[in-house]
Amino acid sequence: MRLFTGLDLPEEVVRNLETLQARLRPAARIQWSPPANLHITTKFIGDWPDERLADLTAALSRIPAPAIPVHILNLGFFPNPHAPRIFWCGIEAPGLGALAAETDQAASAIGIPAETRPFSPHLTLARIKEKPDLQPLREAVAALPSREFGRFEARSFFLYQSILRPTGSVYTKLAEFPLSK
Repeated sequence: MRLFTGLDLPEEVVRNLETLQARLRPAARIQWSPPANLHITTKFIGDWPDERLADLTAALSRIPAPAIPVHILNLGFFPNPHAPRIFWCGIEAPGLGALAAETDQAASAIGIPAETRPFSPHLTLARIKEKPDLQPLREAVAALPSREFGRFEARSFFLYQSILRPTGSVYTKLAEFPLSK
């Protein structure tokens, strides 16, 4: 099983991002993420044996974390604007870094490699595989009336399974873990 943990987005935020993608899509021939797949990853686990799924869910269920206020805003490119591979939407969420660290620690305790890169919360709006002319996309972003796409309070995080298909990844929620108030 290919797994990761993350936060789900409320329908209103997904609709806002879907509207954003529809507005920007004509400006760039890049691989846009399906709105239904948008989420905030807190830990990429990778391949995990089916028979150890109970160990993982038990470890994740012990993570102590409060509810997290989330603000979706701003747009940018990873790793940088000059050699982009990801077009993203930013996240401001006090406490999200702590949840990611706790998740990493819980996963490490059962044998999942610890993350070596700093946590950088974002929503992947599109992947950039070739080197298209992104100037029209930059101009479309500059013309946006706002770069704020919603706010919500995350009251739980999820364990997701990712199944790779020729048409793109399909994500399925396997378990939900409540965050305390």
